[in-house]
Amino acid sequence: MFPRASNLRRSSPSIPLNTLLVCAAALAFGVGLVHSALGEWMIFRRMRSGGQFIPTNGGKVIGEGHVRILWASWHVLTVFGWAMAALLLWLAGQPGDTGARFITVVISVAMLAGSVLVLVGTRGKHPGWAGLLGVALLAWLA
Repeated sequence: MFPRASNLRRSSPSIPLNTLLVCAAALAFGVGLVHSALGEWMIFRRMRSGGQFIPTNGGKVIGEGHVRILWASWHVLTVFGWAMAALLLWLAGQPGDTGARFITVVISVAMLAGSVLVLVGTRGKHPGWAGLLGVALLAWLA
């Protein structure tokens, strides 16, 4: 069902990694880390009561169930971003592979779409759009 570890190795140890894809992977990981850390600090800490791990207090605006799914969804984005970072890092060692190029383009387009959504949704006030755009451009240019 899952590929063997031997199948996940770079195509050849003598072929250098694609630097742009390594940078895109590092940036995607960094964006995810900042996203989760700042989300916890700026948003979710005010929604906790009594030292809870998962916030439940949405005040008068949203109920406990909605706060819980908001929290989970917030961190799911980070997990998906880190998964894309891992894929980009692996793709960096797959030069000339047409399947690898397809995956790189899909990641680029997804990151670009995410960047546009954050840019438009926040009227450019949330810096996440710039990080996502950076990942999209680095991957596209690789």
